[in-house]
Amino acid sequence: MSERPVTASLLEDGTVLRLVLDEPPGNVLTMAMVAELGEALEAHRGHQSLRLVLLRGAGRHFSFGASVEEHRREMAPDMLRGFHRLLRELAAYPVPTAALVEGSCLGGGFELALCCHFLFAAEGARFGCPEIKLGVYPPLLAAVGSQRLGSLVAERLLLTGETLDAAAAERLGFLAAPVADADLEEVALAWYRKRLRPLSAFALRQGTRAVRSASGFLATLESSLEAAEQQYLGEVLASHDGNEGIEAFLEKRPPVWSDS
Repeated sequence: MSERPVTASLLEDGTVLRLVLDEPPGNVLTMAMVAELGEALEAHRGHQSLRLVLLRGAGRHFSFGASVEEHRREMAPDMLRGFHRLLRELAAYPVPTAALVEGSCLGGGFELALCCHFLFAAEGARFGCPEIKLGVYPPLLAAVGSQRLGSLVAERLLLTGETLDAAAAERLGFLAAPVADADLEEVALAWYRKRLRPLSAFALRQGTRAVRSASGFLATLESSLEAAEQQYLGEVLASHDGNEGIEAFLEKRPPVWSDS
């Protein structure tokens, strides 16, 4: 494990930025890690030859998601606002982004992947947002899940907390390449060398901005995500069950719901 929660390195003659969530085993998205990710993205934003950002987790898992402890009432407002700021930055990044997923990609980790342009996954990868089981819900999945996954899949994942395996993600067209049973990063880089490396970095920046703006994705991240965040902060944090689920998880006991 690195001394810092995120490690950044340039690959492929400086045309690929690799960002590693480097706090295994779960690579939990604490506020410190979220801030570091944002700083790393900002530091490389202006690199003229950059063509791709690779985002992956150290160890066996991509990420277990945001810190459950930071979902407590006193910390949740700052946590949510900081995390959603990062998601907007990632979604609007000027070059294509790709998530490389091994193992669990849950909660906030899945929401990070949803904001990327491309997704690569190992055979054992699993995707989902289990927040409903904690008496809360994932605002980004609520806001953009239908746009990114289709409404039936997004609603099922949000309302049940179920997960998708890599094969299901591939059937949904969510993967840029078939499920990899080899070295995942090498699969992604081989795909990059064939698909993106020969292209103009200037053209990629122009196309990335145009397609994200035209799709309505960035506008949704402003309006719908803001509404989902405000509902969470105003209603979920004020509820019994929204706090009971978090405390029960941290205390390793079954929650006692009051349905309010």
